[in-house]
Amino acid sequence: MHILKSLFSNKLLLTSGLLMTAIAAQAAPSAQIIQATVDSRSISSDAAVQVAQQAVAQCKADGYAVTATVVDAAGTPLVQIRDDKAGPHTLSSSYRKAFTAVSLKKPTADYADMIAQNPKIDALRDMDERLLFLGGGVPIIINNTIIGGIGVGGAPGAHLDVECANAGAGIFQQ
Repeated sequence: MHILKSLFSNKLLLTSGLLMTAIAAQAAPSAQIIQATVDSRSISSDAAVQVAQQAVAQCKADGYAVTATVVDAAGTPLVQIRDDKAGPHTLSSSYRKAFTAVSLKKPTADYADMIAQNPKIDALRDMDERLLFLGGGVPIIINNTIIGGIGVGGAPGAHLDVECANAGAGIFQQ
């Protein structure tokens, strides 16, 4: 009797194990379906320098001392150029505008307007401390792909920061 119990018990364990393996195999996605890598495009360091230089030069020509920050497609800073007369706060604001533009894939002025028109979405400001919803950040786009972002801070008005950011980001559209 004891032998029968033991055989039954072992058979039950084996059956349970096989059943669990079958369930796990069905639940696990096939290795052939899973994409193991992601291809992405990002702005080069050399191009980022040109974008930032153009933005600062545009603002300087218009009489404004600004900082321009360019981030890659992941929001990581690549270059930051500060005019000699730009305030120290412009370092942070330009980076945060660039980060916001690339992270949310739209110009920061669009979000500033959206929040002003709909206070219920003001909580967007609290999603990430790097976000800044003021005009002056724009995505850098080539062939309908966002490859980075530029943020400009320091002009006497966000609309002027936008003009300079667009001048920098626009060097690829010429």
